[in-house]
Amino acid sequence: MLGLVVPTRNYNQNCPIALGLDVLGERWTLLILRELVGGARRYSDLRAQLPGIATNLLAERLKELQEAGLVDREDLPAPIGRTVYALSDLGWRRVLPILQAIAWFGLDRLDLVDGDPASQLNGFLAGVLLAFDPAKAAGLDVTCRIQVDDRRFDFAVSQGILAAARGEPAVTITATAADLVAARLGASEAKRKAALRRITFDGDQRTVDTVRDVFSLSENAVPPGQSGRVGASH
Repeated sequence: MLGLVVPTRNYNQNCPIALGLDVLGERWTLLILRELVGGARRYSDLRAQLPGIATNLLAERLKELQEAGLVDREDLPAPIGRTVYALSDLGWRRVLPILQAIAWFGLDRLDLVDGDPASQLNGFLAGVLLAFDPAKAAGLDVTCRIQVDDRRFDFAVSQGILAAARGEPAVTITATAADLVAARLGASEAKRKAALRRITFDGDQRTVDTVRDVFSLSENAVPPGQSGRVGASH
């Protein structure tokens, strides 16, 4: 059950929504968790991707999330010698569906400037995360790396769900943020097809084909929730 931490402020309601918001409802909390979906991050990485957050507030939120069991802190040994934060197994299971639902809600509000997404993160969210189809992922156990422009996102697909990366990636997908978003939200089928053709895939061909199917990056695939709207094609 979520709520291992006693929040400093709460709704004092015995309701699952209120109890969930006691843990996740503070400002910046969900955006911190969003950043950790792409893999373990240093404190400085989080600060760079959340430019509006005060450093003491980030430290406070990370502590709260650790106490809630949603985030793990790990001190890596020499020669790396750095501290990183990552989603815990509980975080992957409980938080990821929430982030996906909110992202679906906000997708139509995504501000595109001359057809380009605002960030590499938007490319990852719109182009990869929201297209994940757990029904197609049954039996797949693979670590993936998504290289979006100059930013890297690592995660695994295991037992039909997304999870923390385990070891080196078996499949690497390389794309621009603009192409990932255009493959989903392009104004025409021709633009969606052209964007998808520019996305590259490295790894064992059979595994690559499965990953492409799971993330609706293969021919004639339509992401979950976008039937009739997004016709990504190889």
